Amino acid sequence: MPKPLNLVVACAENRVIGRDGQLPWDIPEDMEHFHRTTAGQTVVLGRVCYQTWPHVSLDGRQPVVITSNSSLIDPPANSAGSVDEALSIAQSLSGDIMICGGQSIYEETLERADRIILTLVQAEIPGDTYFPEWRHLNWREIVKRGSSDANYRYTFSVLERVR
Repeated sequence: MPKPLNLVVACAENRVIGRDGQLPWDIPEDMEHFHRTTAGQTVVLGRVCYQTWPHVSLDGRQPVVITSNSSLIDPPANSAGSVDEALSIAQSLSGDIMICGGQSIYEETLERADRIILTLVQAEIPGDTYFPEWRHLNWREIVKRGSSDANYRYTFSVLERVR
């Protein structure tokens, strides 16, 4: 039986997830949540996300990087030429499968996802990279916790697909 697919994402109300190859906000509590959630798991991500996460392999993470140029990927990361190949590799590794972006990876996996582990930043943020629209799909919220810092209010949620 295949392992469930979890999309892990922080996005603004307008679905922005990035600007100029970086997160468009600095929310330490969300970064801690992200690192805790992905520790010890298999993380599937695109090359740009991989290159902006220098310590992806720490805390027992097993990265599977989707790229057309595997020479850019250093061990212990695995490289894959497509989402399907990455998911096949991820199924053979230990831990849960956590899809960690970017935009095109989320677009290709949203319809297959079993769960979205979402940090929703309650603001309209300018950006150039987006999470695909998910709200029209049938999700059940199984976890919800609000929080804030000096700059933003945000909600940590886990959405489970209703099949």
